[in-house]
Amino acid sequence: MNLPNTLTVSRLVAAVVVMLAMALPIPFSSTLAFVVFVVASITDYWDGKLARTHYGVTTFGKLMDPLADKVLVCSALVSFVGIRLPYEPQYSLVPAWVVVVIVAREFAVTGLRLLAATTSQRRIISAGSWGKFKTVWQMTAIIATFILLAARTDFLPLLSLSEKFLRQYDAAFVITSWVLSTLVVVVTLISGWKYFADHLDLVTAEM
Repeated sequence: MNLPNTLTVSRLVAAVVVMLAMALPIPFSSTLAFVVFVVASITDYWDGKLARTHYGVTTFGKLMDPLADKVLVCSALVSFVGIRLPYEPQYSLVPAWVVVVIVAREFAVTGLRLLAATTSQRRIISAGSWGKFKTVWQMTAIIATFILLAARTDFLPLLSLSEKFLRQYDAAFVITSWVLSTLVVVVTLISGWKYFADHLDLVTAEM
């Protein structure tokens, strides 16, 4: 396995680490998950760059690179659904419907890729410009949420802050997270529509 493909697989491992860090009661768990997620996100840039400039693009990379991105993103979003802030316990950090829509879109696009790979043309659908933009925006929104979460759970409790401030922080955090996740859904759906619009011949040919 060459270096770019190794970096791709490392994102799958990172997704497991992120979920474990968010699920287990360990000190500075949110900060650990944040650091792992950021490092894994950086590999998304380097595996593609190295594949194009030094090692060559492989079929494995074309298929697994977007899949690794999906698993990493979904691991973080699913973890966020289970988090409720102390002063906003009625709201999850990310609404469950956001994850359902995103996962449904990812399944649909993965199905399209499998359909393309099994047709007589043996077409490989790699990530387009909208797909890459979707991934960058998803990771940016998740990183921003991780920063706010790490601050709230790992660092603010170490300071002597008033209850009023923490209440205001939690309320603002929930609003910010919901806005970011809603924008993620919009970009995700647009990118999914682009995939099907660009490869409509595959879908209609099998009907």
